[in-house]
Amino acid sequence: MSKLLILYTGGTIGMAPTPAGLAPLPGYLPAQLQRLARDGVSWDVVEYPQLIDSSAITLADWQKLVADLAAAYDRYDGFVVIHGTDTMAYTASVLAFALENLAKPVIVTGSQLPLGHPRSDGWGNLADAIEAACQPDLHEVAIAFNRLLLRGCRARKVDAASFAGFDSPNAAPLARFGIQAAWDKTQWRRGSGAFRAVAPQPARIRSGLLLPGSMAAEFGQWLAADTPQAAILLSYGNGNAPADAALLDGVRQASARGCVVVNLTQCVHGAVEVGAYAASQPLAQAGAVAGADMTPEAANAKLLYLLAQGLDAATVRAAVARDLRGELSAH
Repeated sequence: MSKLLILYTGGTIGMAPTPAGLAPLPGYLPAQLQRLARDGVSWDVVEYPQLIDSSAITLADWQKLVADLAAAYDRYDGFVVIHGTDTMAYTASVLAFALENLAKPVIVTGSQLPLGHPRSDGWGNLADAIEAACQPDLHEVAIAFNRLLLRGCRARKVDAASFAGFDSPNAAPLARFGIQAAWDKTQWRRGSGAFRAVAPQPARIRSGLLLPGSMAAEFGQWLAADTPQAAILLSYGNGNAPADAALLDGVRQASARGCVVVNLTQCVHGAVEVGAYAASQPLAQAGAVAGADMTPEAANAKLLYLLAQGLDAATVRAAVARDLRGELSAH
C-alpha cells in the first residue's frame, strides 16, 4: 500500500466559471479526487486555505510548500503537488533544489482546462501524477503533464494553447504514459545522504534579456549602479553578447563586489558554450558564469538555494557551474 500526501495549492484544474472569469473553487478538487481511487493507494489531501492563481505565487508560498513537504516527509511514501501552470516550472525547480537528498517522488501537476470541463486534461494528469508518486525508486521532483513525466528542474512551460503545455527541451522525459507506463529509469537520479530541506530565503536576484540596440549597455550600467546578489543575463545563441564596454564593465564591477552573474541562452534548445564563438568570450572574461543548458527557472531556483545557505560568491559561482540535481547536461 502506497500512502500519498496531495497538496492542493490552486490553479486552473480546480477552477470554476465566475463573472470575472475562472477562479479557484474551494472544496471542489478534493471531492473530485475520490473518482481516482484505486487499490493499493491511499492519500490524504490538504487544500490550502488561500487557493491562488499561480501567476501570483510568492517566496512565502514556496517557503510554506517546502515546510509542509519537509514536515510530512517521514509519514508518506510519495507526494503530489497540484499547482497552476503559469509558474509550475518555477515551483518544480525550487522544490528540486530545496528538497536535498530526496529519496521519494514529489510530483507536480495541474491542467490547461478545469476538471469540470468536458475535455479537461486534468484527469489524465492527476492519474499519471498519482502513479508516478507511487514509484519508490523515483527520487525526483518531476512534472506530470500531457502523458509525460519531466524532471522538475528541466521543465519549461512551452505552450499556453494546447495540452502539451510543458517540455524539457534539453533532457529526455523520465517516463511516457501510454496504455502502459514506460519508465526510463536510466534517467532517474539516486539520492545519497540524509534528507534535509533548504527553504528559499529573500534574495536580490535580477534578470535581463539582451535585445539588439542599447539593452546591453543599460544592463551593464544597471549592474554597476545597483549590484544585486545575483543576476541572470539571457544572451544570444551559445552565450554570445556584443563586446559593449558598458556591459562588460558592469559585469566586471558587479562580479568584483560579489554578485554572481549567470549567462544563459535565450534559445529553448542548446547551451551557453564559451569559446564556441568569439562573441561568447568577453562575458566570461568579465566574470559571468556560463549556465550551459540550464533553464531560467532552474537558474533562479538554484541561486535561491545557494544564497539561502549564506555561501560566499566564489562558492556560489562554482556550484552554479556544477550539476546538482540533473539541471545541467554532461559535456
